[in-house]
Amino acid sequence: MTYNLATLLSDVKAGHRLTPDEGEFLMKTTGRDVFLVTAAADEMREKKVGNIVTYVRNQNLHVTNICKNLCGFCGFGKKATDPGAYCMDRATIQKGVRLAQERNVTEICFLSGVNPAFNLDSYIDLLTAVHEIAPEIHTHAFSPEEVAFAAKRSRCTTADVLAAFKKAGLGSLQGTAAEILIQPVRDVICPRKVTGAEWARIIREAHKMGIPTSATIMYGSYESARDQVDHMEIVRQIQDETHGFTEFIPMSYIHPNTPLFVSGIGKPGATGREDLLMIAVSRLYLDNFDHVQVSWGKLGLKMTQLALLCGGDDLAGTMFTDEVSVDAGAGDASYLPPETMERLTKDLGRTLRQRTTLYELV
Repeated sequence: MTYNLATLLSDVKAGHRLTPDEGEFLMKTTGRDVFLVTAAADEMREKKVGNIVTYVRNQNLHVTNICKNLCGFCGFGKKATDPGAYCMDRATIQKGVRLAQERNVTEICFLSGVNPAFNLDSYIDLLTAVHEIAPEIHTHAFSPEEVAFAAKRSRCTTADVLAAFKKAGLGSLQGTAAEILIQPVRDVICPRKVTGAEWARIIREAHKMGIPTSATIMYGSYESARDQVDHMEIVRQIQDETHGFTEFIPMSYIHPNTPLFVSGIGKPGATGREDLLMIAVSRLYLDNFDHVQVSWGKLGLKMTQLALLCGGDDLAGTMFTDEVSVDAGAGDASYLPPETMERLTKDLGRTLRQRTTLYELV
């Protein structure tokens, strides 16, 4: 379906809520019209959050790369018998926590494979290992996939798992493992993961239990523009119901070392046009979100700066390491100093501010 772009963007800025058909139309914008979409999104960003660009001082802990899923889009996960497979012991994890303290980190983020040897007690032990050393650090950990897996392994409900995580000190649940929530796409790119419907159910369950989560999309691998918008529609409906999402995080597919691309099934990632439109259309479509994050480790710094002109308002975190992106083929996704963030934002006439995981300014 075709729309008058200027009229549609004017309507959106006046409060019109985009339909999936309209969202798909915007996603398919080409030529200089792309800049009309990104400009409208930047206006919406300014209206929502002003000229502040935020970041969190965080550190990733890659506990294990052993994974039961071995998704086609991932170059990180391994079988337990593969060369280079690892699983950190408690002492190594706590060494990482002490290093996080030295770096004045306010958030520790677990990024790991779904180790088939883990159960609920394993995940609780990870949380305990952090809080024994640094109870003041927020733990942003685990995904609906890991919640479902822990429940299955320990023969309990996902609500039981979430309650146990919360009791053990979980600060917020990761909205990862979403990829594309449309099932025919999941059947190709991540067939061993929870279904899109189960992901949404567990997210709703977490929100109702007072556990905030992020929301993510991994785009550019196999899906269509309509799949991307239908994914956003699911997320927008959940946010309408629960108001439990802290931000929306578009993650561009890093393709070079992934089975999906090597096999010829997957695309060679998103184009620059698609990257900028993903930020812009998500800002316009997700009218019930305040924050749209720019994943600098996946876009690179110059594209990241441009994304901040397309509706993005958050630079994620310092991270210190992102083995998942690096193993997939991202050249420089390990650490972004706040000084570099400051240079990027000041150059745009914006103000950089440190935040907590839950978007309180520091």
